[in-house]
Amino acid sequence: MTLAHTIGLGAVAGFTIFLGLPVARLRQRTTRLQSLLTALALGVLLFLVWDILSKALEPIQSALKTGARSGHWGSFAVLVTMLVLGLIVGLVGLVIFDVTAMRGRTAERLPGQLALMIATGLGLHNFSEGLAIGQAAAQGAIAFAAILVAGFGLHNVTEGFAVAAPFAMTDDKPSWPYLGMLGLIGGGPTFAGTLVGYHVTSLPAFVLFLALAAGALIYIVGEMFAAGRRLRAPVWAASGIAAGFLIAYGTDLILTLGGV
Repeated sequence: MTLAHTIGLGAVAGFTIFLGLPVARLRQRTTRLQSLLTALALGVLLFLVWDILSKALEPIQSALKTGARSGHWGSFAVLVTMLVLGLIVGLVGLVIFDVTAMRGRTAERLPGQLALMIATGLGLHNFSEGLAIGQAAAQGAIAFAAILVAGFGLHNVTEGFAVAAPFAMTDDKPSWPYLGMLGLIGGGPTFAGTLVGYHVTSLPAFVLFLALAAGALIYIVGEMFAAGRRLRAPVWAASGIAAGFLIAYGTDLILTLGGV
């Protein structure tokens, strides 16, 4: 597959995040609907944390078994280091960023700030997805790369909804330029990762970006839980979390069908 074709695949997979963003401009929402929308996004994020960590742990477990058989532990040590480093930097780094951004402001976080944090965490995740697309294309696995684009593209639609969800808790509609910026932060790294993956195959980098994304999303999940509890609609929230998780899992089944 040529570089031009690969760039097109990365652009398609990253662009779909914009399809979920217009939800942020919905108006006339009841408290129950606000709780449901927030919980749906939280369910998607919970699935992503589980999915990301599963994908990051697979090569580490494989390296562990290889090291036990051969006695060579270098690959295992490198991958574990990337996992630990990524989790710490992703989680603590986002906390430091959040504390710095909130300094001198009110105790309540603005929806735009939370949406920006979600987009940043998802951008790290989508960079690793782009790496997978680029590596598959570079190896000539055209059908496999196409399946990756379809699966990741559907995933990114739900991720766009997750980015938009904080605005469900307010009557203030974000501007289209601001939503566009959030889309670029969240979906643009898919395109960038595709370019890098086409030229460079690096399992440690793949694990590192997955761990960075997991660390960031763990913190964001906690913030979303806190925001959801303020809406005081527990039944709607529980239903939304379950539905969001299952919807995200459903899009992931396409990748499983393709043998990913």
